[in-house]
Amino acid sequence: MSKRLTIAVLTGAGLGIFCIIGIGFRVGFTDNGLFLASAWFNRVIMGLMIGLAGGIKISGGKFNWLGRGALFGVLVSFAWFLDTGFRDFMGFLAGIGYGIIIDWAASRYA
Repeated sequence: MSKRLTIAVLTGAGLGIFCIIGIGFRVGFTDNGLFLASAWFNRVIMGLMIGLAGGIKISGGKFNWLGRGALFGVLVSFAWFLDTGFRDFMGFLAGIGYGIIIDWAASRYA
């Protein structure tokens, strides 16, 4: 596994914990274990996709990570947004930000 992929997946997994906490406070932790686990897994998948997308150019220059992270954040988070019946708009918005953070970390430290 490449260094970029490892960093992206681990960053996604770490940010997924923040998703669990945020969603847990909004919907409750009791009897929502599978729902919370799927939120975490969504962020891990986001990290996997961003880690594999290192060669994709969205914009020229040194801020390619910003556009690429936002794009993959939207794509992966939209799957979560659909699955929640368009109810978790906060999770969708957080996913865009998390995509940017994941791509920044993977681009910077790989």
